[in-house]
Amino acid sequence: MAKEADPTVWNCPFDYAEALEFDPTLRRIMTEEPVARIRLPYGEGEAWLVTKYDDVRTVTTDRRFSRHAIVGRDFPRMTPEPIVQDEAINVMDPPASSRLRSLVAKAFAPKQVERMRSRTQHVVDELLDRMVENGAPGDLMENLASPLPLTTICEVLDIPEGERAQLRGYARTMMNTSLANKDNAIRAKADMREYFTELTARRRRDPGDDLISALATARVGDEVLDAKELTVMAMVLLITGQDTTTYQIGNLSYTLLTRPKDLAMLRERPEALPQAMEEMLRFIPFRKGVGIPRVALEDVELSGVTIRAGDIVHVSYLTANRDSEKFERPDELDLSREATGHMTFGWGAHHCLGAPLALTELQVALSTLLQRFPDLKLAKPAEELRWNTTAIWRYPLALPVVW
Repeated sequence: MAKEADPTVWNCPFDYAEALEFDPTLRRIMTEEPVARIRLPYGEGEAWLVTKYDDVRTVTTDRRFSRHAIVGRDFPRMTPEPIVQDEAINVMDPPASSRLRSLVAKAFAPKQVERMRSRTQHVVDELLDRMVENGAPGDLMENLASPLPLTTICEVLDIPEGERAQLRGYARTMMNTSLANKDNAIRAKADMREYFTELTARRRRDPGDDLISALATARVGDEVLDAKELTVMAMVLLITGQDTTTYQIGNLSYTLLTRPKDLAMLRERPEALPQAMEEMLRFIPFRKGVGIPRVALEDVELSGVTIRAGDIVHVSYLTANRDSEKFERPDELDLSREATGHMTFGWGAHHCLGAPLALTELQVALSTLLQRFPDLKLAKPAEELRWNTTAIWRYPLALPVVW
């Protein structure tokens, strides 16, 4: 028998930023009330937060929960201005999202990703050459983590070098969680959209061999992306293709540099890196709080709690990755753990489309660091490092190293 909602509402700023320690508020919720009512910093009303692995999988795959139903609603969220665009694939439900995914998947075919791997290796080598030339200590965030994903995705999208810094500025402004930043976020979102509206129109008229051109000309039967879909898809790829990978390069590097035994193992067995990286991605709480919610289209019972039709439902991939019913010893980092089925790239119809490119960049960056710098270590004690406190992502602001 499902129970009615407990009147308790958890106040969830989700601003915890103590290195890569797990958010204690999230841990309390997943332990004490796995399906809980929460209040977030922005948006109207309250929402459900679903934290168990199996329940998260249900919400992200069951057609009784809709992403598209949040369009036009001032839904509870982490940022003052919603990052997502109304036409984005992020807020589509199947079959509409399936159509776009099949078109985009053509651009991330294995052959294309292999081409990206080769180019990524070239960029990594150039960046590390420059760091060595400048001498130790070097900052891995400044010299590798920040420029690599931006350079890679902008090359894939064929965005001129002189326009890249401005686009990164737009993305970072949109992800700032400060209320004082709201007007700036609205303006950045509009400016980025205007930029990509013009760029995608030019690529439609005169396609090249870049990813935007591939999307503009991709067909599945008679289906093509319309002008708005193409504009927003390019924005999504730019935002997700650089920021998140930048932060994860920093987080993965920090994790290894603060765990000497794991670092030594990977130096001895570099072939173990892909499996080890999957485990690190499971373990690292890469963001704060929650992302884009869904709406229940009918009454649904989860873990004995009835969620009513029309209710907003958030999921936590962070807690799903630490669910003891799914993972043995979930709070331990075990680089020998077999395939994990982690949810760091999302799940279901909204699994990250750019995951193949992100994994390629992360693997190339880490493997090159391990091979090239056998004595790489932090240049200052880990407790002296400063961490981001203003955006939805968790990452070190600087990662000084010597070699």
